[in-house]
Amino acid sequence: MYTRAAQMIKLSKRCVAFTGAGISVESGIPPFRGKNGLWNKYDPQIFDIQYFYTHTHHSWEVIRDIFYDLFGKVTPNAAHYALAELEARKMLSAVITQNVDNLHYDAGSIVVHEFHGSLKNLVCLDCRSKYKISEIDLNVLPPRCEKCNGILKPDVIFFGEAIPEPAQTDSFNEAKKADCFILIGTTGMVAPANMIPPKAKSNGAQLIEINPYPSEYTDSVTDIFLEETATRAMEKLMEEIDNL
Repeated sequence: MYTRAAQMIKLSKRCVAFTGAGISVESGIPPFRGKNGLWNKYDPQIFDIQYFYTHTHHSWEVIRDIFYDLFGKVTPNAAHYALAELEARKMLSAVITQNVDNLHYDAGSIVVHEFHGSLKNLVCLDCRSKYKISEIDLNVLPPRCEKCNGILKPDVIFFGEAIPEPAQTDSFNEAKKADCFILIGTTGMVAPANMIPPKAKSNGAQLIEINPYPSEYTDSVTDIFLEETATRAMEKLMEEIDNL
């Protein structure tokens, strides 16, 4: 299976990776859903945009605890680095990620379409000015814009918000152009991101899925299912690619 997957990647003209929460679990970031998921500890309503507007201080307290105190300490793992290495070798054209943790960039990936935004940036709800999180003091909540004093929000998608552009268009365009698609750590439960792999399949791409358990994709669009964790599977895959 790994040899066939490695051949598929190496022979492809345009290979694209599509990643979800599972690729970052081994970096110490818990998934949102399922066993040990964040939604078991926190009410998802906190991440609804209307709740953010009406309970801004409380939302920001939880956001700081999860996204900046917890996520801020994590580093990329072997799977993130393997994808960056494939891109450096001209064997991977882009990464589409549902994650907001910035770990693909931290690992060295260059072409990354962040479908749900990035925690590294904050945006003013009034004047739309953007700030790097490193520029903001989160000891004072909610953080405010230096230009207009508007409230700052993480530049990620909350429930009730639209997928950002150009990330949405770029991601679906990648699905149209790819002839090889590597799915890593994504269950296929989150719309509209879960429409991207079927779009790639319908345009003729071959799909390699890496997940420790079967997903919504396994029996519908997956061509090769590598039932393993992200780091272990990518390490094996890189070994096979090197041996070809």
